[in-house]
Amino acid sequence: MQEPNFWNDTDKAQEITSEERFLKSRLDKYKELETKIQDAEFLTKLAIEENDLSSSKDIIREVEEIDNETERFRIEILLSGEYDKNNAIMDIHVGVGGTDAQDWTEMLLRMYTRWAEKKGFKIETVDILPAEDAGIKSATLRIIGEFAYGYLKAEKGIHRLVRISPFNANGKRQTSFASIEVLPELTNNQDIDIKPDDIKVDTYRSSGAGGQHVNKTESAIRITHIPTGIVVQCQNQRSQHHNREEAMRMLKAKLAELKERAHKEKIEDLTGELKDMGWGSQIRSYVFQPYTMVKDHRTSVECGNINAVMDGDIDQFINEYLKQYN
Repeated sequence: MQEPNFWNDTDKAQEITSEERFLKSRLDKYKELETKIQDAEFLTKLAIEENDLSSSKDIIREVEEIDNETERFRIEILLSGEYDKNNAIMDIHVGVGGTDAQDWTEMLLRMYTRWAEKKGFKIETVDILPAEDAGIKSATLRIIGEFAYGYLKAEKGIHRLVRISPFNANGKRQTSFASIEVLPELTNNQDIDIKPDDIKVDTYRSSGAGGQHVNKTESAIRITHIPTGIVVQCQNQRSQHHNREEAMRMLKAKLAELKERAHKEKIEDLTGELKDMGWGSQIRSYVFQPYTMVKDHRTSVECGNINAVMDGDIDQFINEYLKQYN
C-alpha cells in the first residue's frame, strides 16, 4: 500500500485495502481477547492473595464471556473459504405437505429473518411468492453482512416439520418439508462473465397486493441460463432495470457455486446435466408434537426449546456443523 502507483489500479487497490482491514480486525480481536485473559488472570491471583471471595462471581462472569467470545472467534477463523466472507442469497422453497408445508416455509422465513437481525445483518427481500390459502410458496432473501454466507451455508438442505396440523380438522399429525438453498453474492473481484447468447430474458407483470404500480407494468424479470437450464427471477424492485440487476446477481451466484461443486475451471464447461440441485435427505427435523425437539441429523445436536429456535436461536446448529465439516 506504500507503493507510489498503488492507486493506479483502483479496483485492485480497493481489493487490497479491504483485505488489509479484514486482517487488521482479526489481529485486533486476538489482542483484545489476549488482554481480557491477562486481566482475568490478574484479578484471580489478586482475589486469591487477598482471600476476597466476594469478587469470585464477577471473575466467573468475565471468564464465561471470554469463553463465548473465543468460541465465536474460533468459528470465524474456520470460515476461510473463497466465498465465506460474502453476503448470502437465500432461497426458501415449499416442499411436500400441502398447506402445512406452505405455512412451514413462511415459519422458516421468519426464523432466518430473526437470526439475521440478531447477528446485525441487513435483510432485503428479493422475491416472495405468497400462497393462495396460507403461508408462502417461495422467498428469496439477500442477507448482507460479513460472513453471512459462511454461516448460512450450514443451512442448505431439507428441513422437516412434524406437528398437529392447524389446517386439519381431525387434529392429525402432519409432516411437512421445505428446502433451503444458500448462495454467495459475488464481489467485484469474483465476478464472472456470462455470454449474452447464453441467457434468455423474459419480462412479466409483478404479482402482489395491488397499488398504482403493481400489475400495470412488466417490471418483473425472469432469466434462464440456457446451457444449464438455471432459472432466476426478481419482481421486488419497481424498476425493470433494478430487477434485472438483482436477477443477474443471483444467476452469477448460482453459476459460481455450481462451478465450484462441479470442479470446473470455466462457466462455459457447465452443462444442463448439472442443473438439478436435488432435494436429498433432510438435514434437520423440528418436532412440535407429541414432544418438542429440534435435531440436526448431520451433527446430532439437539435442542428441546423449539420456541427459541423458531425465534432465530440456531447458532448451536450452525457452529457445530462448521466445526465438523468446514
